[in-house]
Amino acid sequence: MLIDTHCHLDAQEFDPDRTQVIAQAAEAGVRAVVIPAIGRGNFQAVRDLAHAMPGGAYALGIHPLYVGAAWDDDLALLRHAVEAAMDDPRFVAIGEIGLDFFVKEIASGEARDKQERYYAAQLDLAVEFGLPVLLHVRRSQDIVLKHLRRHRGRLGGIAHAFNGSEQQAQGFVELGFALGIGGAMTFPRALQIRRHAQHLGLEHLVLETDAPDIPPAWLHAPDRRNTPAQVAGVAQALAELRGSDAMSVAAGTAATALRVLPRLVPVVA
Repeated sequence: MLIDTHCHLDAQEFDPDRTQVIAQAAEAGVRAVVIPAIGRGNFQAVRDLAHAMPGGAYALGIHPLYVGAAWDDDLALLRHAVEAAMDDPRFVAIGEIGLDFFVKEIASGEARDKQERYYAAQLDLAVEFGLPVLLHVRRSQDIVLKHLRRHRGRLGGIAHAFNGSEQQAQGFVELGFALGIGGAMTFPRALQIRRHAQHLGLEHLVLETDAPDIPPAWLHAPDRRNTPAQVAGVAQALAELRGSDAMSVAAGTAATALRVLPRLVPVVA
């Protein structure tokens, strides 16, 4: 079973051929696709899209790159949306949330403070409703972990597109989180990601694409748009790196995805 645990399938890059992209993913053996929100503007879109496709699931949250444009009542709106979605079998997590210190304009000062405030509030929301989280951790692993440790034993989920140190990886694993492995791992120069992918147990890894972003090495210009079907190639690349087979990798990472995102179980049943 292949599961794409992180795919922005509602992105405008898919507007011309979204139905075809979904069909191609199914043909590649992808049983489930988790579509995270980025802010109030697409809460309804990710919900509708998840219900419009086999194996579709969604998460609700405010992405750190969009916190700066968030309105004063966005956290209250998110809470209302989460409360309303708890009876929805396609709703699986709070996300995409976290911190981004790669973009200089939001890595310090008031912008950083607002990021942390929104992140902390959304973690509290996840604890309140007993939901896992989909975490954005770009250049921010230590601070993301600091906030998670306030809720030790009460939170789980996925550190999406993980590219941290061995110590940071262990920090997430010790808290019960899985690490998201996607297209970046397919590049030979991604030494740190490839070490994690090779040496961590499959019980700590999940597959993802982050489509339409982070294309794998085999997608070339001019059209490097990533798609959820590419998760099959990611599984094969991970298997080769580990000296294993793609079927075992698919099964192991799917089991991990269902463990850290338990509401996903009936979606793939």
